[in-house]
Amino acid sequence: MEELEKEELEVEELEELMRNWRKLEEELEEEELEEEKELEEEELEKGKELEKELEEDELEEKLEEEFEKLQEELKEEEELEEMEKVEEEGGGRREEEEYEKEELEEEGGGGGGIGGL
Repeated sequence: MEELEKEELEVEELEELMRNWRKLEEELEEEELEEEKELEEEELEKGKELEKELEEDELEEKLEEEFEKLQEELKEEEELEEMEKVEEEGGGRREEEEYEKEELEEEGGGGGGIGGL
């Protein structure tokens, strides 16, 4: 009888060990799943960050291109304004020269007319 009780105790202990073993296996599986989930979330975050950086890089590149275009337009406008200024100054000089020429002709013509009388 004692042997039977002893064997039953051993069986109960083994069963308890098996339950504990299964419980530990389940906990380990849950931990592994949690770790896997966390890794996936981290990878997803990294992917989002990389995508955001890529979008920022693309936006920065577009802004740089737009800035270069605007600089080029500004340069062209400044060149046009400089050309117009030069033309106006040249035209102003021509007007002054024509005015002086007319004055000289009037003075000369009037003087010649008086001298011719």
